[in-house]
Amino acid sequence: MVTFSESDDLRGARFIGADLSGAVLRGVDLQGVEIESPWLFDAGNTLIVNGVDVLPYVDAELDRRFPGRAERRAADPDGLRAAWTAVEQTWTATLARAAAMPTGTVDASVQGEWSFAQTLRHLVHATDIWFGRTILELEDPFHPAGLRYDSPVQPTALSYAEILEVRSGRVAMVRDYLAEATPEILAEPRRNPHAPEKSVTVLSALHVILGEEWEHHRYAVRDLDALQTS
Repeated sequence: MVTFSESDDLRGARFIGADLSGAVLRGVDLQGVEIESPWLFDAGNTLIVNGVDVLPYVDAELDRRFPGRAERRAADPDGLRAAWTAVEQTWTATLARAAAMPTGTVDASVQGEWSFAQTLRHLVHATDIWFGRTILELEDPFHPAGLRYDSPVQPTALSYAEILEVRSGRVAMVRDYLAEATPEILAEPRRNPHAPEKSVTVLSALHVILGEEWEHHRYAVRDLDALQTS
């Protein structure tokens, strides 16, 4: 295990995609430290600060900031339908906000992160892999506008208006599916798209989709805030 001491100046360092699991920080100066982790709230995770697991407090604060987020773990059809309605309403308001900002906002990147338009493209891909491939078991559900998490950003010939149309279609597909969902359907097994030898349920796949929606909405709002104040 690597040990860093006072002689190692890590001020201003950026850790991108690094695995810091199990890292121990003792007697360190953490002024202005910022942590972004989409897997922060996965089952079994902890983040201990001065002996206190702060994850429950962070999770509760995000639920407060983003009404509807707390419903992302709904386990029955009615709860999932309400959860998806909350996602749609939240994104509708954020899309309207982005549309009212200066021309070019949706294509602007903040600190090298995905632009607003690229975030929507990624959500197209997330829906395609977890809804189209996993739940519907389609052989090739992927739209060319989709943007994978783990690949370099590929340009698309689609305009922003066309990206919105594709995204809207994916949102409607999930909405229509949930309208007919039953407890029996939610319990059906499916193949994990990243590890086909493993099984997931329709419910757990829907939870992944809901998690993707809220995490990337948070990123989008964070960057819109930064662009608005710059």
